[in-house]
Amino acid sequence: MNPMVQMLVIQLSVTVGVAGLLWPEKLVPVFDVLMFPWPATHKLVRTNAWGALVLAILLFAAVILRLHV
Repeated sequence: MNPMVQMLVIQLSVTVGVAGLLWPEKLVPVFDVLMFPWPATHKLVRTNAWGALVLAILLFAAVILRLHV
């Protein structure tokens, strides 16, 4: 994967993660559409936000390790 594209994915993951932790009530309607059969809750949004932040950290570590090898 191109490092610039990977950095863009990292930034997007961080943005969604922070938004989900700070403003879960604003993201509930988005998750209602994305996860149609199941109702979106604040707990679900916060869990997905933490997952997005963990993904961003892992991708950033992969970029750093690839640049130093």
